[in-house]
Amino acid sequence: MSIEVRLFIAQFVNILAELLILAIFVRVILSWIRPVQVNAGKFSMFIIEITEPILQFFRKILPKTGMLDLSPIVAFLAIELIRTLILNFL
Repeated sequence: MSIEVRLFIAQFVNILAELLILAIFVRVILSWIRPVQVNAGKFSMFIIEITEPILQFFRKILPKTGMLDLSPIVAFLAIELIRTLILNFL
């Protein structure tokens, strides 16, 4: 694999990871501002649709903690771990 391809893949992985982390962070902030997604705006719905598959996966794995949702924290850690593994592999 050429160095240009490796650099492209590394940049793509970094950008994708940063966008996912940002989207999850925005989702957390939105949940504090408007906890109920009823009548959510287009931006809120876009963020929810992007992040829900990731967060739902971790909600299934994590034990129930009442009203406290730890899935965003675990998602942050998992995204960073996956990014590090991919970049070290390249």
